[in-house]
Amino acid sequence: MTARSISRRITRSLEPLFTVLPMPRACKTVLASVLSWVASMLLWGAAHAAPGILVFGDSLAAAYGISERRGWVALLEERLKRERLDYSVVNASISGETTRGGTARLGKLLGEHRPAVVILELGGNDGLRGLPVAEMKKNLGGMIQQSQKAGARVLLVGTRMPPNYGPDYTRAFEGVFSELAERHRVALAPDLTAGIGERLELFQPDRIHPNENAQPALLDNVWKALRPLLK
Repeated sequence: MTARSISRRITRSLEPLFTVLPMPRACKTVLASVLSWVASMLLWGAAHAAPGILVFGDSLAAAYGISERRGWVALLEERLKRERLDYSVVNASISGETTRGGTARLGKLLGEHRPAVVILELGGNDGLRGLPVAEMKKNLGGMIQQSQKAGARVLLVGTRMPPNYGPDYTRAFEGVFSELAERHRVALAPDLTAGIGERLELFQPDRIHPNENAQPALLDNVWKALRPLLK
């Protein structure tokens, strides 16, 4: 809808009011012009709003156990500003989220925020719960396609699993991310925790969640794959 069409609608909707109110014709014309200008400015603002990045993940993106301001998503916002990349960031991550839960939530978020880029960081909780790899793969693939249909570029962020469920499960789990990235032709950060996995001092006491000191490294792992998507 254009500013001109909105202006016409506004004018038509106010015609009964103009008829009832004892207002000089010149005042009516000025009022209609002002409302038309306001509509134009609103449309201009929407058209020139900064493109958005939707971070859609689990506790690793939700800054579990640390200040949200110290998490890698907050650090991403700071880096975007430093590099003068005009993107807004929405962090819709939830601790404990699985790919099934994410599938149920994503559509509404895509419609609400209309992101230019979706960072999809899910799957870790599926693995920790020993959920079927095939189900996780299907859910992630569906979310990738859903994001692409909404016009977003996708960055898939992988993670590694502790060997609790045996080598076969671990191997199948970790292979999902590269398989999906290749199939759907999306960017891939293969391992969010690359470079810190063996450094216990960079993890919280549960040895699952990276601590505050690890967050810059997590951002670096994401940034390498994200930067080419930022046009």
